[in-house]
Amino acid sequence: MPDLIAKEKKVQAALADLAADAAKLNRTVRIMEVGTGHTVAIQRAGIRALLPENVRLISGPGCPICTTPTGYIDGAIALAKRQNVLIATYEDMLRVPGTESSLAHARDDGARVQAVSSAFEAHLLANHNPDQPVIFAAVGFEASAPTTADVLTRARNADLRNLFVLSAHKLIVPAMEHVAADNVNRIDAFLCPGNLSVMTGYRAYEPIVARHRRPCVIAGFDPPQIIEAVARIVAQLADNDARVENVYTAAVGPDGYARAWEMIERVFRVESAEWRGFGTIPNSGLATNDTYKRFDAAQAFGIDLQGTGERPGCRCAYVITGHIDPPECPLFGRACTPEHPVGTCMVSTGGACHAWYKYRG
Repeated sequence: MPDLIAKEKKVQAALADLAADAAKLNRTVRIMEVGTGHTVAIQRAGIRALLPENVRLISGPGCPICTTPTGYIDGAIALAKRQNVLIATYEDMLRVPGTESSLAHARDDGARVQAVSSAFEAHLLANHNPDQPVIFAAVGFEASAPTTADVLTRARNADLRNLFVLSAHKLIVPAMEHVAADNVNRIDAFLCPGNLSVMTGYRAYEPIVARHRRPCVIAGFDPPQIIEAVARIVAQLADNDARVENVYTAAVGPDGYARAWEMIERVFRVESAEWRGFGTIPNSGLATNDTYKRFDAAQAFGIDLQGTGERPGCRCAYVITGHIDPPECPLFGRACTPEHPVGTCMVSTGGACHAWYKYRG
C-alpha cells in the first residue's frame, strides 16, 4: 500500500507540473507516441483525458503490421496461391487486407498459410517439410529482426534449402526523422518506445534532436511512466529546449543491444523501403545481403512487391502519419471494426484504430 500511495503522489505531481508548463505555452503541442504499446496503454488508462487541452497525443508509425504496404500483402498472397508453397507469418498478418483479398481468404480457398509466433517456428516448419518451400513473411522493427537473422544464420549453416524470407523488417528512427521533417503536419516531440529503445539505445534519437529540435523522451508502457515522460516533454517545450531524456532507465541504455545488431548486420543490409502512408523512406528497410540473398523469397520466386493505394474510404495512412485520429476516419466503428477490418490499423491489436475502438469508452 505505501508503494501505491507513493506512485499516486508521483503521478499527481507530474500532472501538476505538466499543467503548469502547458499553461506557459500559447499554442497546442502535438506529441507523437511512436510505440504501439504506448497507444494501447494510453487508451486503456484514459491518459488523454488527464492532459491539458493544449497537449495532444498523436498515434504514429509504431505498428509494423499497420505500416506494411498493400503491395507486400498482395505479393504474399500471390506466393500463397502457388502450388506446394507454405506461407508462415504472424496471426495478425493473416487478416491484413491486400488490394482484393487477404492471406486468411487465400487459406480459406485452399492455400497453405500457417500462423506462427516467431521465425523459429517457420524454421521448424521448413525442417519438417523438406520437399516444400516455406516462406516466412517477416514483419517487424528492430526488436524482431535479430530473431529472423538468427534463423537465417542457422538455416545457412545447416544448408537448409527450402526456407525463404519475405522481409518487411523496418527501422523506426528513419521514419521518425521523416515525420520530424514534415512541416505541414508538425509534430512537436516524440514519446519514444521503450521496447525498441532497448535495441537502439537512447543515443539513436540524438540526430532527430540535433537536426529538427524535437524533444525525444523514452518511456516504458506503465501509465505513470508515460505521464512522467509527457510531463518532461512539455517541460522541454515550455523552456524552448530539445534533448533526449530516458524515463525507462531500468531497461534502456545509451547504445542498445550490440549483440543483436551484430546479428542483424551479418544477415541484412539497409535499403530504402516503402511504408504505408509515408511512401519510400531512405535507409529504413532491411533486406538480405549478398551472402544471404538465396533466402530472399521475392527474388527466388519473382514476386513484385510494388505498393498500391488504400481500400476505398480507408484513412489508415492518415492515422499512421499522424494527420488524423482514428475516429476521424468515416469508416471507423461503422464499416470498419476489429471483427470486419477494412484497414490495417484496425486489424492489429497494436494498431491505433483497434486500440481506440476497444477502449473508446
